[in-house]
Amino acid sequence: MAGPERLADTSIPRLPRGVRVRFDAVRGTHMLLAPERAVRLDAIAAAILGETDGVRSVSEIAEVLAGRYGAPVGQVLGDVRGFLIGLMDKRMVEAG
Repeated sequence: MAGPERLADTSIPRLPRGVRVRFDAVRGTHMLLAPERAVRLDAIAAAILGETDGVRSVSEIAEVLAGRYGAPVGQVLGDVRGFLIGLMDKRMVEAG
C-alpha cells in the first residue's frame, strides 16, 4: 500500500523493540538508534518522535506539534505522516 492510506490519522505509531531515541552529547543532536543503524535527527524529526509514545494517534501528534509551533494542523499532519511512513519503510517505526 502506498500513500497516506498506509498510515491513518487514527493509527498509533510506536518505536519497535530495540529502537530508541537518544541525545548524543558529543554530536549535540538526537539520534534514532536501531540494531546496526543510527539516524541523526533534525529538530523536526526529534519533535515528532518525542511525541511518538505508542499512545497518541498520528492526528493527536500533529495537533500537539501544530499547537506548539503555531502551524496549520493539516500541514503538520501531512509532514508527520510522511516522516513516519519513511521510518516504517525502514522498519524503525510500527503502527497499530
